[in-house]
Amino acid sequence: MTVAELTTSRLLLRQWRDTDLERWAELNTDPEVRRYFGTLLDAAQAAASLERFRAELAERGWGWWAVELRSERRFLGFAGLDPVDEEMPFDGVEAGWRLHRDSWGHGYATEAGRAVLRYGFEELGLPEILAVIAEDNAPSRAVARRLGMAHDPAADFLDPSVPSGPGRRAVVYRLRG
Repeated sequence: MTVAELTTSRLLLRQWRDTDLERWAELNTDPEVRRYFGTLLDAAQAAASLERFRAELAERGWGWWAVELRSERRFLGFAGLDPVDEEMPFDGVEAGWRLHRDSWGHGYATEAGRAVLRYGFEELGLPEILAVIAEDNAPSRAVARRLGMAHDPAADFLDPSVPSGPGRRAVVYRLRG
């Protein structure tokens, strides 16, 4: 299947490349980037996740895309869409984003999120897209709000994929197409 590429004025959302691995591994060993995920990923885990994302994109044509700053051809992180994990208390497709710390504060997550939502609604015909965010992750919650997503407090839950602790409480944002 052909992997969709999404382009914005500054970003390219694309298939993963081997050359992305070094910065992807750095991103996943950064305690600030991973502070709401409960654990850091080592180099082998980062490489395995990159391969999983690459395979899912190749299989479906969409998923967690690598995000590149077009002007510098520099890998920034990821953004995309993915079916909600089976262990979650709801189903659907979620949007997400995670960027290297040196990419924070430039509006890249919001820009990538807009492209992802547009693709999900216009190309995939999704009726709704969710964002699942750690309750204390104010920056990601702000991105969801800028994207027009609304918090659904009735859907908030303890995320089974996050170890016990303060980051385990997750909030759900929704946007209908």
